[in-house]
Amino acid sequence: MKRRTFIQGLAALGVVGSLPLPLSRALAANIANPVSVDDLPKLKGELTLYLGRGEGGLYENVLQAIQKRNPDFKLGIRRGPTAALANTIVAEAKAGVKRADIFWAVDSGAIGLVTDAGLAQKIPTDLSEQLQPQFRYKEWAPVTGRIRTLPYNTSRLTKDQIPTSIMEIADSDLSIGWAPAYASFQSFVTAMRILEGDHKTAKWLKKVQKRSKTYAGELGVVMGVERGEVDIGFANHYYTLRLKSGKPNAKLDLAFTQNDAGCLVNASGVLALNDDPLATNFMRYLLSKEVQGYLATEAYEIPLINNISQPDGLPSLANISPPKIDLTQLADLRPTIDLMRNNGVL
Repeated sequence: MKRRTFIQGLAALGVVGSLPLPLSRALAANIANPVSVDDLPKLKGELTLYLGRGEGGLYENVLQAIQKRNPDFKLGIRRGPTAALANTIVAEAKAGVKRADIFWAVDSGAIGLVTDAGLAQKIPTDLSEQLQPQFRYKEWAPVTGRIRTLPYNTSRLTKDQIPTSIMEIADSDLSIGWAPAYASFQSFVTAMRILEGDHKTAKWLKKVQKRSKTYAGELGVVMGVERGEVDIGFANHYYTLRLKSGKPNAKLDLAFTQNDAGCLVNASGVLALNDDPLATNFMRYLLSKEVQGYLATEAYEIPLINNISQPDGLPSLANISPPKIDLTQLADLRPTIDLMRNNGVL
């Protein structure tokens, strides 16, 4: 599904004045299948969205399409780094101010900051049940997923030379690319702290640092791996898939660890900050088959509702072994930052 086709097609969909069934019944009847925007009510009124930066403007394309689909809907958008916006929402609430109606974050840790503050509204059961069972939460809806991976240079390594334990990577002789200042890496380290404890995580960081080349971001990590500057890297899956889509002969492939932080499935997510049905109905659009399919095709993110094809080049979630962890626990970033600084990583 190409970007222009998606925007034009979504904007051109007919007006839905009323549904033949109450909305909850219409959606409940389709839990096993993706819900189309054609089955959703029109959005009418105004909302303010706090939008975490990310995905090279692709989220902006989604928002543009939703607004074209709903000419009586006005969406005010405040953009910024996801963690900064989460902190702003909490600070505004403490000051007795509510400016945001919806928060769309590119990282579940930022979602956790807001839910831990008791600011998120519970979402309807029929909405959460559209998601795969492991991604159902009471106060927020994951939109798309991303897997922590080990991109590796196929001229330097074969997949069977790469440990399947993230902890064993520290004791290997592999050269490594990493981006420790990058938010996704810090969420990964937070997951490692939760699963392995601070002491083991600190030892891991010190060992890995001795053999690592530092990059500004994880796209840089993946590019460095492909150029042969390092053997492997730590990065979200979509950076590798995007590079390979533009360079099919890239000397690059993905390896996965098993049942540890190295294979963490994180998610972008959305939550409502008031009980206005308009906010909830807006969230429904993000879980529609059109939006999920677009983000899978264009952003190479993982759709989290049923029966939407995964991005090419990525195994299904059923064929990998991510750790079992409540994603909102990743909100506790301060101890992670302190740990990384105390051990000279930041």
